[in-house]
Amino acid sequence: MRRRAFGKVLSGVRGLTHLASLTVLITLWVPLAAAKAADEADAHGFSIYGSLALPRDFQHFPYVNPQAPKGGELRTRGLGSFDNLNRFTIKGQTAVGLELIYDTLLTSSYDEPGSAYGLLAKSVAVAPDGLSVTFFLRPEAKFHDGVPVTAEDVVWSFDAIRAAHPFYAAYYHSIDRAVADAPHQVTFYFQQSGNRELPLIVGQFAVLPKHYWTQEGRSLKDTTLQPPLGSGPYRIARVDNGRIITYERDPNYWGRDLNVNIGRHNFARIRFDYFGDDGVSFEAFKAGEMDLREEFSSKNWATGYAIDAVKTGRMAVEEIEVDSGGGMQAFVMNTRRAPFDNRAVRQAFNQAFDFEWTNKNLFYGQYARTESFFGDGELAAKGLPSAAELNLLEPFRADLPPEVYNSAFENPKTAGDGNVRTNLREARRLLASAGWDIVNGRLEKDGQRLEVEFLLVQPGFERIVAPYIKNLEKLGIAAKIRLVDPTQYQNRLNGFDFDIIVDNFPQSLSPGNEQRDYWSSQAADREGGRNTIGIRNPVVDALVDKLIFAETRDALLAATQALD
Repeated sequence: MRRRAFGKVLSGVRGLTHLASLTVLITLWVPLAAAKAADEADAHGFSIYGSLALPRDFQHFPYVNPQAPKGGELRTRGLGSFDNLNRFTIKGQTAVGLELIYDTLLTSSYDEPGSAYGLLAKSVAVAPDGLSVTFFLRPEAKFHDGVPVTAEDVVWSFDAIRAAHPFYAAYYHSIDRAVADAPHQVTFYFQQSGNRELPLIVGQFAVLPKHYWTQEGRSLKDTTLQPPLGSGPYRIARVDNGRIITYERDPNYWGRDLNVNIGRHNFARIRFDYFGDDGVSFEAFKAGEMDLREEFSSKNWATGYAIDAVKTGRMAVEEIEVDSGGGMQAFVMNTRRAPFDNRAVRQAFNQAFDFEWTNKNLFYGQYARTESFFGDGELAAKGLPSAAELNLLEPFRADLPPEVYNSAFENPKTAGDGNVRTNLREARRLLASAGWDIVNGRLEKDGQRLEVEFLLVQPGFERIVAPYIKNLEKLGIAAKIRLVDPTQYQNRLNGFDFDIIVDNFPQSLSPGNEQRDYWSSQAADREGGRNTIGIRNPVVDALVDKLIFAETRDALLAATQALD
């Protein structure tokens, strides 16, 4: 399920003047269109379309206000708690906003999704054979303690981050090594050519100070509540463990006058107040204790903002249409364990979920059901496979269900009036085909009842799951909700210790190497990985590779749609 739009709500006069220039750092996975020649060391960035929209001497990104005033404090929320300020370890609950204290080699332009421009790196060159990329660092770049950023820091950061977290180990698997060629020149070597996204994604990891992290008693694999050293526009000003983290703009930030930073980082302070429950945070927002809230609750959006602050204009409410693919939010059934290792059982559970009734009665008709893992844009598979998709799928015909080739996927539907008898009859047929029979009103197989647990971390989902459970009970299934705290939830997620969860699979407009972490066999049992479904399928693995090594946009679309 995905909202067609989400609301961004601003409260109070504090911060409103500065809002248009607030920047949240976003990682964007985009492949390169072609490798640049090694003698183009003066290239100031990359473009997926062959040329950058902005020239080398551009003054600032077109969407910022270069005259935006500096100052003020932006207050917003965090949910749950935190006990860690090291975002590169799998351990602990990491505080939000830590990307603000770090710089990367490249930075993305938000209205030019196929492009990235130099930040720590003043220029970039990709070898003609596509097997390496070289970054030339800005000599003026410094960490917050005044120590210069060098190629040695880049190499150490890359190796240490890859060793500290299983996600990065997988994500950068195709990169063979990083080498410091000179104090301000570093080259990354790739294991094979053709993965055109690699030169860009290596420009997106945070460069850390080697001299700080190699001091005795510090390890990138461990949690810490000591504010770490960075080089970015903000520093950590205050930490109230588990409750509040405040960032302050560094007045001596080395990159404040770069064209990629002009008009950005305008708030003097950005503060995240943590709440154990989103309902409490909503009430705090309405009381004026926060300045900015992104609203993802359809109930709140439909009923919660009929208040005086909105009527008088003190609170501004804006609905933003989603133009990108958006990805998917869905119930995830853990295929690593019974009964969800059986496809018919999973199909039966899908039949039992009455989306139309849920949307009408719980979501106020504000949602559209997602039919694709890639949202509803051009990346999504629609209808029967195209000729280009069939060209990729044909070699696997013996390994795939026939409906992949001869029918368009559609989720089951109801009239939305609560009558799900037709869907439940189909669910019952599917369960019987998998060997599950009704015995004294209980769905059993080999004397064992079918029991499942919905593992939740957000209380707001209980009202969505509860009607779903009632439908499952009509099938003889014993289902329950277990609501846990964020730390326990993350630990169980890391170890894939769950039956059903609600998960998100965000997607960029140009999917690439991250798809291995979502769907590949190698990620299925990697602790902390994003393959929460537990997919182990050689056809999926092959199609993910086709996607990653696609040479044209058309080839990327075909591979993505075939994978979908």
